[in-house]
Amino acid sequence: MKKAFIFPGQGAQKTGMVKDLYEAYPVVRHLFEEADDALDFSLTKLCFEGPDEELMKTYNTQPAILTASTACCRILAQEGITPDIAAGHSLGEYSALVAAGALTFADAVRTVRLRGQFMQDAVPLGEGGMAAILGLDEDKIQEICGQICSDGGVVQAVNFNCPGQTVIAGSTKAVEAAAAAMKEAGAKRAVLLQVSAPFHSTLMEPAAKRLSEVLDTISISNARIPVVANVNGKVETTAADIKASLVKQAASPVRWIECTKTMVDFGAETFIEVGPGKTLCGFNRKIDRKIHSENVEDISSLQKTLEFFQGVR
Repeated sequence: MKKAFIFPGQGAQKTGMVKDLYEAYPVVRHLFEEADDALDFSLTKLCFEGPDEELMKTYNTQPAILTASTACCRILAQEGITPDIAAGHSLGEYSALVAAGALTFADAVRTVRLRGQFMQDAVPLGEGGMAAILGLDEDKIQEICGQICSDGGVVQAVNFNCPGQTVIAGSTKAVEAAAAAMKEAGAKRAVLLQVSAPFHSTLMEPAAKRLSEVLDTISISNARIPVVANVNGKVETTAADIKASLVKQAASPVRWIECTKTMVDFGAETFIEVGPGKTLCGFNRKIDRKIHSENVEDISSLQKTLEFFQGVR
């Protein structure tokens, strides 16, 4: 049975995440120590004690989720459960690349902290936004975004999460106008998201440029297992392709539906969401009902997942 590991992105964070695993597993404690050393401050304290408003800052959220996800991955490896293929949603792609041996954890955690800072710096606070559009088909969403752009606004579809859920991003006024137009066009809901920047839109191009310079300074290896890239939904394993995708990803849409279908076509039957939350498990149900989903974010979900694999071995 082939296994896909899928790693969550920003929005999955919460104060106290993986704390019970930290207390129970030395491998997790060692990883958090490595994160603290790499970042030169106590990410451990921030993750477990907050405050929430600090954890929510993009440049803190990104290394925190990466560390929590990698911790869950290390426990699974210790239990003999490893992926045959991997992918991650936005920030989660870095977690997938650590799992695949393409990035070292220390390099990844430093890089995503800078990535978060670059994304925040690219657009002044309050000038960019995002909205989740529920129950409207992709073509109509693209059409409305195109109309608003032709009137001088900046807005585009940036996350193709699952059938019936697409996220748009751009300048605040253009996102608000698009969300209102999409409601009129028949969207069930158009929810403005509490985010600090218009992630994955073309407004993030300054961040992508700065990220490219950072990625030039670290060692990227060929991946040991296939990793599916957000930007095109295709498998990438060479170091050069991985680097190019990571640069492009910062200012390009996340094609999560295509990523999931690629993993299904590869033969993955069981998908494990590795890290905080169960958002990607929810997307699986809407993309392909045949996918069996497990998740690991705490002791109880870990035990449930281990029991499932004991049952199928």
